[in-house]
Amino acid sequence: MKERTVQVSTSSATESREIGNRIVVAGIAAIVLILAIAAVLLFINLPDANAFNMRVERLFVENDNLTSNAEIKLLEILAGSGTAFSDTLASYRFVIFVLLIFATALLVAAVAFLVMLIALNRRMGRIERQGIEVNSLTISRDEKAVYLNDFEFKLTDAAIETLSVLAEARMDDEVLTGAEIEAVISGRNAVDCDEAAGATRIKRLRDTLGNQMMSELLVKNIARKGYILAIDKDVIKMI
Repeated sequence: MKERTVQVSTSSATESREIGNRIVVAGIAAIVLILAIAAVLLFINLPDANAFNMRVERLFVENDNLTSNAEIKLLEILAGSGTAFSDTLASYRFVIFVLLIFATALLVAAVAFLVMLIALNRRMGRIERQGIEVNSLTISRDEKAVYLNDFEFKLTDAAIETLSVLAEARMDDEVLTGAEIEAVISGRNAVDCDEAAGATRIKRLRDTLGNQMMSELLVKNIARKGYILAIDKDVIKMI
């Protein structure tokens, strides 16, 4: 039954991921398609680059009686203006085309970054709910080191003692209060120990581990109960 539940959960997660990927691809394709349609409509509605030249040519044809130098000069100026207008409109078309490509790239990048941000937030939410996924936790008293998922952390003697006590408690499925942690380390009775002393040891352990998020998720504080390592007890090894 447990294996069946795991398979169903895995299959559901895989299907959800595939659906999410399809939605992202469809969204990006829709953005590109919308911008492509907008570009086609824009270029269709732009005036013809040769429209001005055609009007000037029409003037030449319909007014062949214009023979004075001033009139001919005016027609030549109009013809030159038509050529300039045609060149300017062609450059505008190129600028618009480049801007549309740039806008498409920006929108696709924005969608991609948004999807990545959503996925990262979901992953962070899973980590906050489930804690750190630890495959192995090896505590070496002689080397004063902790190997967490093959990452080595050098700790002080006090931090090693605190982590060792928490690891032994986790293997016994126990939750220790600050006073009980202090009692195990100091060898005194828990009633004679101060809760703040154990809390101080936990704080120093977290500070020694360095990464605040990792240390907060690794060493969890259960309200009104105490402290526990938020990992599977089967991955703990002490040497």
